[in-house]
Amino acid sequence: MSSNTNSNGEERVVSVTEKGQATIPKPLREKHGIPTPGRVKFVENEDGEIVVRPVGSMREFRGLERSGDTERPATAVLRESRERDRRDADETVEQFAPDEDE
Repeated sequence: MSSNTNSNGEERVVSVTEKGQATIPKPLREKHGIPTPGRVKFVENEDGEIVVRPVGSMREFRGLERSGDTERPATAVLRESRERDRRDADETVEQFAPDEDE
């Protein structure tokens, strides 16, 4: 065990550079799923402690709530949905438009 680790292995001391940069130790990055390169956010909790939280990449969220047709790209499904909505809107306009013969 390294000298910057306490008995439970959860606490690490790291240096902060002149630019304010600190390195998250590899065991903590691995344990908490922080990729490199990656992003984290710093949050100050009610006790005034600074908490570092992983931020997922947009790729992780791609298709998260998607259901149904998962074989085709989401952009193709979206394009078709927009086209269907446009046709429905056109049909609604035609239905309620006054006849030109009247």
